[in-house]
Amino acid sequence: MKFAFIVDQLDSIKIEKDSSYVMMREAAGRDHQLFVMQQGDLILNEGLVTGFSRELTLTHQKEQNHRWYQEGPPKNILLQEFDAVLMRKDPPFDMEYVYSTYLLELAEQQGALIVNRPKSIRDYNEKLAIAKFSQFIPATLVTRQESLLRKFLDKHGDIVLKPLDGMGGASVFRVHSADHNISVILEMLTHYSKRTIMAQRFLPEISQGDKRILLIAGKPLPFALARKPKPGETRGNLAAGGIGIAQPLSERDLEIANTIGPQLYEQGLILVGLDVIGDSLTEINVTSPTGMQEITNQTGFNVAGVMIDALERCVHDRRT
Repeated sequence: MKFAFIVDQLDSIKIEKDSSYVMMREAAGRDHQLFVMQQGDLILNEGLVTGFSRELTLTHQKEQNHRWYQEGPPKNILLQEFDAVLMRKDPPFDMEYVYSTYLLELAEQQGALIVNRPKSIRDYNEKLAIAKFSQFIPATLVTRQESLLRKFLDKHGDIVLKPLDGMGGASVFRVHSADHNISVILEMLTHYSKRTIMAQRFLPEISQGDKRILLIAGKPLPFALARKPKPGETRGNLAAGGIGIAQPLSERDLEIANTIGPQLYEQGLILVGLDVIGDSLTEINVTSPTGMQEITNQTGFNVAGVMIDALERCVHDRRT
């Protein structure tokens, strides 16, 4: 099969922990052809969506400074000629990202298999999407009105504020009712009431980890990656210095995942990362969920293998 990955610049990928890389490695081990492109390589010309794609060969990296890949020359290829195209560009989810989903949606209409489905990536904002499953979420407010945010803080006393387009824990603030910086934090996050943000009741269970539960083809993996904050931090994100510890899913984790998973899969969201703190769902990650390598390295469970199995099934089902 021919798999194309839309990713960030290859030299920026940290192969010791990157999920796209381990998926590539698994696919290559099954003799699938790999191709790679960046967001700017997508083109609509004369009604057809193509991409300047380069065939990718993975090398056996023996030394740290040895390049892990070799690329062929760029060729302008119709996206529908690939068996699957994986959109793995990291956020920010800006307008360029949105434009890419429009192009990928057109390619989908022309016969391409895009993972995840472009329309669903747009529809499932990674912060706001939890509102579709309100039975699982903590007390939450979404607004840009300072007065409402202050009332929410007065009610709960200890809250978390975050932008709707952030990633990796960037610009996430924990605020107490006695915080003297609340005004400047609200001004900065809302851009003086011009930008909508999310407020959530602080969950003290974060000390036990912000659990990343991976869903593949609607089904949860048996292990979650509990990302525990470093000392003095309240954010468990690995990008913010959190430490990831693989652990079996709890009964509540399974309840959340088994309820949400099939619904997301019906929307063409094949690979999803749920973020769960304690018993509460806090985010639904649909752009480029990570955590595969950490789970595999700690448990021996081949996460990338499950993902490539799912891709192969999708391709087979389309052919029959």
